[in-house]
Amino acid sequence: MTKVPLSNELSILDNQCREYITSVAHADVAHDITHIERVVKVAKQLCTAEHANMNVVLPAAWLHDCVAVAKNHPDRAKASTMAAEKGIAFLASINYDPQWFEQIHHAIAAHSFSANITPTSIEACIVQDADRMDALGAIGISRCMKVGGSINRLLYHPQDPFCLNREANDNQYTLDHFFIKLMHIAQSMNTDSAKQEAVKRTNYMHDFLTQLKQEIGA
Repeated sequence: MTKVPLSNELSILDNQCREYITSVAHADVAHDITHIERVVKVAKQLCTAEHANMNVVLPAAWLHDCVAVAKNHPDRAKASTMAAEKGIAFLASINYDPQWFEQIHHAIAAHSFSANITPTSIEACIVQDADRMDALGAIGISRCMKVGGSINRLLYHPQDPFCLNREANDNQYTLDHFFIKLMHIAQSMNTDSAKQEAVKRTNYMHDFLTQLKQEIGA
């Protein structure tokens, strides 16, 4: 995916946000600085493709995970709203134009699956799409495995790895997360540009499952 050029003002903001986000804690191994950088990269590209407002998309993408709440924490559903509040406080501290604050707040709050907030602007749709894109393809598989290993889940159910005769349970088996969530993400994408890329990445994940099936003899 191509690099998106920024104006001088947005380039300065880009650097300020990068510096700030590297200083905050991250929720888990799958939501580290490299995740945020990938989300920002995709968000920039989607913003250009969809002719959206980079003044909103850029800071929202950088700050969407600025509050660290683990996936299994009881406050997980509140994390994106907490991040929105903290993100706006940071932007105010660097004297960013307050005319964009409301839209940025919404874009950050609406990005999360757990929050269940419907995005109401193209900018919020883009940030949500960019974040969800990072759960797909080769990087999505890698992140899923990292999380599963970090919380000591088994890779797959030994008798029924692909949930053919049982209900999927990703609290116990990492592979089950594919069937509960990951393979359905492409259908939830908001923008046309994201839908096209999501289908490509999902097809790669289908190929991975096919290869895994062959290797384990399931």
